[in-house]
Amino acid sequence: MYDEKLELTQEWDKTFPESDKVDHEKVTFHNRYGITLAADLYVPMDADGRLPAVAVCGPFGAVKEQCSGLYAQTMAERGFLAIAFDPSFTGESGGAVRDTADPAINTEDFSAAVDYLSCRDDVDPEKIAIIGICGWGGFALNAAAMDTRVKATVTSTMYDMTRVSARGYFDSTDEDARYAMRQQLAAARTADYSSGAYSKPDMSAGAPDGEIPQFVQDYMAYYAPGIGRAFHPRAVNFSRAWVNTSTWNLVNMPILQYAREIRSAVLMVHGEKAHSCYFSRDAFADMTSGEGEKWAANKELVIIPDAVHTDLYDNLDVIPFDEIVAFLEENLK
Repeated sequence: MYDEKLELTQEWDKTFPESDKVDHEKVTFHNRYGITLAADLYVPMDADGRLPAVAVCGPFGAVKEQCSGLYAQTMAERGFLAIAFDPSFTGESGGAVRDTADPAINTEDFSAAVDYLSCRDDVDPEKIAIIGICGWGGFALNAAAMDTRVKATVTSTMYDMTRVSARGYFDSTDEDARYAMRQQLAAARTADYSSGAYSKPDMSAGAPDGEIPQFVQDYMAYYAPGIGRAFHPRAVNFSRAWVNTSTWNLVNMPILQYAREIRSAVLMVHGEKAHSCYFSRDAFADMTSGEGEKWAANKELVIIPDAVHTDLYDNLDVIPFDEIVAFLEENLK
């Protein structure tokens, strides 16, 4: 199999401090579409034997130098071999067109990480988990529904990107509005093909008129150039921008259709005051009632009091790592 040659930054350029409790190195692996993915590998210092492993990705539009890396490094401090990877088409990972997304390929990225971990001599292949943050929480559930090698899944501040793309926040987009969106996307495809380049929104336009919603302000306080506590130049959010046709498949391919059939363990963590909390509540209800009831015993939902969406990105006083580790240790036996 062919691995694309990637240009990987070797110096520490993360948005969080480097731990003196773990060993760190850059690694690559490929998915079944032939795209080579870049990852940061974190291993407990002086580790011995085969370890339980976890692959971490997200949020949607972020890079591994941001909160997925923080999660992975923290899990390594707790005894796990952990990787944080950049999704296809973003960050240091390969694939064209740059700065685009696809629900099938991005779900596949998680399974590609499982491929890689399963074949390492220092990993127990029967003890592999995945952690998906924000939009990657939805892709993690989709991966767990398909990939039986995933023994446990943790989602943090989960977004269902296909639901929000097709229906808007709180399902406010009706069929006519969705049709208009499809027309706009179709026109963008024609224009892009005609011009020979993939268009992006104008990032110089500045903030829209009117009051900026609090959750957008929270995103800006994390991502935005100049003010974001975790700004990174390779991240898509508030910097590079997604190509205009990125939502094409997200609008038309619901990723949580078979979440109720996940037999392995799932822990969902969300902030009580997060604008996105309904995504986790609804997905958990679907996995634990009706057709999902027979697999409900190993499903958990943890709501963090007073926390907003981005608190679970990097607030170590809020992210329940003790509960996450206990959940994984219990379900990776």
